[in-house]
Amino acid sequence: MPNASARFSRDFQLFFGGQLLSNLGNSVTLFLLPLVVFVLTGSALSLSITTAAEFTPYLLLGLIIGAYVDRLPRRQLMIAADVARGVAIISIPLLATAGDLHVWWIYVVGFISSTLSIFFSNAEFAAIPSLVGRDDLVTANGRVSAAYAGSGVAGPLLAGGLLAALHPTAVLYVDAASFLVSAVTLAFIRTPFDAEPHERRRLRDDVVEGLRFVLHHPVLRSISLMMALINFFSTSVVYGQLVFFAKRRLSASDGEVGLMYAAGSLGVVLVGLLAGRLRRRVSFGRAALGGLFVAGALVAAMASTNVFWIGAALWLAAAGTGQLLDINTMSLRQAVTPPELMGRVLSIASVLAWSAIPLGSLLGGLVITTTGNVAAVYAACGLIQMALAALFYLGPLGHAERYEAFAGPRGATPALIAVGSGERPQTDIGQAPVMSTAAGVLPRADGQAPGSTVDM
Repeated sequence: MPNASARFSRDFQLFFGGQLLSNLGNSVTLFLLPLVVFVLTGSALSLSITTAAEFTPYLLLGLIIGAYVDRLPRRQLMIAADVARGVAIISIPLLATAGDLHVWWIYVVGFISSTLSIFFSNAEFAAIPSLVGRDDLVTANGRVSAAYAGSGVAGPLLAGGLLAALHPTAVLYVDAASFLVSAVTLAFIRTPFDAEPHERRRLRDDVVEGLRFVLHHPVLRSISLMMALINFFSTSVVYGQLVFFAKRRLSASDGEVGLMYAAGSLGVVLVGLLAGRLRRRVSFGRAALGGLFVAGALVAAMASTNVFWIGAALWLAAAGTGQLLDINTMSLRQAVTPPELMGRVLSIASVLAWSAIPLGSLLGGLVITTTGNVAAVYAACGLIQMALAALFYLGPLGHAERYEAFAGPRGATPALIAVGSGERPQTDIGQAPVMSTAAGVLPRADGQAPGSTVDM
């Protein structure tokens, strides 16, 4: 693993720049697709089906894709996924121009694009530790999160400006072009992303090995359970119905909906830039779960207003504080995972955490459609999120620093050594000394988003 700082690594900067432009295009699509579905149907249920279609691949294919990512050349895989995602996105404006665009095709594109994104994000998860030194993981992930969110501010604003002259579907050409930029920058990176070659085994054995690693680690196991509950009861509804909430509760125009998305991304930018500094001053539990608790309170408060600018300000703060969970848990997973398990650990974590989103999204859409009260649903989501943050703080996640995880030989269960409750490890998560493993060298472990997503 390179020792160069994330600040000075040429390959990290190249990777960072390409993904920044790619995420600018993604943020345009993130805003436009729900808007296009709303324009076509005006239905909360249709919006929930869109969200379900985008997350169902994690449930059906996540484990298998994760195992394949650890077997295939990761950089070539990321380039191929970029090209294929560009083709999928560009089909929407092409069909719209031909007058043959139907809402069901948007569901299909969401499913295909999400499947390709699993390949890409799993490989990206493994790429960042290869590009930065182990001491820079939290800082690098915070900067990546902040920069990506910055593109999330610019993307909806850019899309809003283009909507004055173009049909919403035509603006999707921006996202399609951004995937090409990402593919080109990846092709120029010299640092290898791949793990050390290892003996090929049955795919089932690789999946089982990854599952054993996640499920036997108390912190990783707790994170997966917590995220599944949060995604089912809160995230799937709050994010999936944001267009509906802004339109119905806040009486927002199309441009103001774009500002709503931009406000949430701005909140992530501000918090992402401070994440590394904050993490050095407070424990994992206080940073991650405290942010989650505050975010839930802000969502509940947002449900109480029908004034657009107040709602946008509350959403900015909620999205920002909630991002603390994603940044810290992502860094934690990268620190604990041996290189040859990177793809599987992320895919398993995603399957365990995000499989709840399709059902939660559909249930939320049905409740909103039945009750006609999107504000009450948002308030309930916020309160449930607060309760879950407090509940999990009482378990391993509240004192993640008390665990030192040792990744043993292939197939072995991580051995956990509990530090005395009155002691604190000398280093923080993601910044501890390396330990020898069967795979080579591994940063010390502890106990996740998006990205969500962005995450999760």
